[in-house]
Amino acid sequence: MTSIVVPAHNEERVLGRLLTALFADARPGELDVVVVANGCTDATAQVAAGFTGVRVLETPVPSKSAALRLGDEAATSFPRLYVDADVVLGAADVRALSEAVTRPGVLAAGPVRVLPMGGAEMRVRWYYDVWQRLPAVRDELFGRGVVAVGEAGHARLGGWRDVMSDDLMVTVAFGADERLVAPGARVVVHPPRTYADLMRRRVRAMTGNAELALGAPVAPGARPAPRTGLSDLARLAARRPASTPKVALFAATAALARLRARRAVREGDRTWLRDESSRT
Repeated sequence: MTSIVVPAHNEERVLGRLLTALFADARPGELDVVVVANGCTDATAQVAAGFTGVRVLETPVPSKSAALRLGDEAATSFPRLYVDADVVLGAADVRALSEAVTRPGVLAAGPVRVLPMGGAEMRVRWYYDVWQRLPAVRDELFGRGVVAVGEAGHARLGGWRDVMSDDLMVTVAFGADERLVAPGARVVVHPPRTYADLMRRRVRAMTGNAELALGAPVAPGARPAPRTGLSDLARLAARRPASTPKVALFAATAALARLRARRAVREGDRTWLRDESSRT
């Protein structure tokens, strides 16, 4: 059995597609799914309860990290997956990730991203065209909405701390030889459709990154967070000169998001800026 923890805050519109995909070809008793409806004002808990094999926990606290802790306490098995409610993952992908973290030396694993760009603004498509070609994005575990760990990897994490960038916290906990992007696992990550929603996502991510840079608690022995510099972008543009306008848009978006994130950290603003366009 594999345990799957799904933190869900007002996800009634998308949770069903994830749970449907998980159970579509799951074997009886294969999945232990715990949905933690946190701070919900919609029917998230009711949607989850409509699926056989799902245990539903409810908390009035709207906090992803707190929901992850609650789900962790309720989960019964390893391997263990932590899955965002707005992605799509199937049972076959769960099996591939579970197999990956049973390999010698592999403490954590993530799936290959699939980003359906239909309906997205041109600026959003340009941004992700560059983003997906960055070495850190290809190789690291962040930005996938899914991470799998075995018992040793779970022990390395040492619990879910109160940080905004939970996936980056996971990323820095494992070295290159301890993590794996499992080629046999796919996850559909729905990108924002509008540039305004893209910016909201990026500001939230960079606010979380800034928190970690300022000393937010992470796992003991965590490595520095991976960074993308101007030299990385320059190399991308040099290899594909036609992509220079896209690289320029990416750099400008990152710079603006970083400025807004610094202001949020300075003012102590931990508002969870959410992209709604990908949930329609």
